[in-house]
Amino acid sequence: MANDSMANGGAKADNPVVRLSFELALAVLAYVEELEAGRRYVVARQLLRCGTSVGANVREAQHAESRADFVHKCKIAAKEAEETDYWLQLYQHAPAYPTPPAPLTETLLSVRRLLARIIISSKANAA
Repeated sequence: MANDSMANGGAKADNPVVRLSFELALAVLAYVEELEAGRRYVVARQLLRCGTSVGANVREAQHAESRADFVHKCKIAAKEAEETDYWLQLYQHAPAYPTPPAPLTETLLSVRRLLARIIISSKANAA
């Protein structure tokens, strides 16, 4: 990836959720461009907001003030990932929309699973 240094942007370079959520945002951007080329502006903006918000919240969690704050920010990222999944499923089943690319949906699934594990383990370690 040509923008690999940007993906890490001061965050831990070996952090899979930071890397994957950034890759997700890039994939969302590419798909949104495809939607906008087909004049699907309103729904494209919805996907753009939630799909890029996942990574923004993950990055914010990296600088959380406490474990509770970290978990909270990861939960927000997880909620945004769920919304992203909703929109992608909608596009996948709507015949007038281009099918979301497989790498986008696969990356989203990886991010969702990773966030779920992070939230569960962070809560367990807090006890």
